[in-house]
Amino acid sequence: MSPVGENFENDNGSRHESCAVSADRVMRKLNFEVLTLFPGMLTGPLNESIIKRAGEKKLLNVRIWNIRDFTEDKHRTADDSPYGGGAGMVLKPGPIFKTFETLKAEYPGEKFLTILLSPQGRVFHHQEAERLSRETRRIVLLCGHYEAIDERVREALVDEELSLGDYVITGGELAALVVIDAATRLLPGVLGDEESAYRDSFGDGLLDHPHYTRPAEFRGMKVPDALLSGNHDEIWKWRRRESLKATLQKRPDLLESAELSDEDRKVLAELKQRMEH
Repeated sequence: MSPVGENFENDNGSRHESCAVSADRVMRKLNFEVLTLFPGMLTGPLNESIIKRAGEKKLLNVRIWNIRDFTEDKHRTADDSPYGGGAGMVLKPGPIFKTFETLKAEYPGEKFLTILLSPQGRVFHHQEAERLSRETRRIVLLCGHYEAIDERVREALVDEELSLGDYVITGGELAALVVIDAATRLLPGVLGDEESAYRDSFGDGLLDHPHYTRPAEFRGMKVPDALLSGNHDEIWKWRRRESLKATLQKRPDLLESAELSDEDRKVLAELKQRMEH
């Protein structure tokens, strides 16, 4: 695996940064191409924890492209003031188009899914992560920055837009990291326990149950007896009940679309009755 942040030159002399791993496709894997003005915001997190291990296992390939490398002036200017006036700066179309065209030329015959990380996008949630984890196309993540991006980029290059939520952050780089992480951990082979990704919050539409580890008692607080019983059926029932309880208390909206059995609905009815009293 090439280290994140390693610079190298294309045949055309342009430079970009890479955390690419082997391109073999024997195993199912994800390929991300990230277009950004600030590569440094990405390189550190991509070389840590699960994301790093996914690259080492050749399940993930992330390549970082610095948009400033495709500017034409000595100051490497990638933004300009907006037509019509107003506050803030707008990302220019030229450098982004050139970055994208160079990128596509390196993968002849491949298909691409281009996503703009933007506060105007569709909200990114677990189902979106699952969808992207099954994506066979090369995923291009365009990181928005400053006040806006020239609309012609959106019209000509972007297939869809994703947002982390109804708030504004420094740039699309942080959102890109979230998208990469959330999708990658759902790939078979990435997590040590194949069921971990499903059991986590939202895997079945519910929040996760509480977790405990040693010691069995800490400062007077004890681990629930069910978890110490060794009875797998009892443990499963306790975890399911606590998952339903957490969802009911913290995110009741999720229950409308969650996969619920008749027993789940019975438990929820009991929990609601207790909460009312």
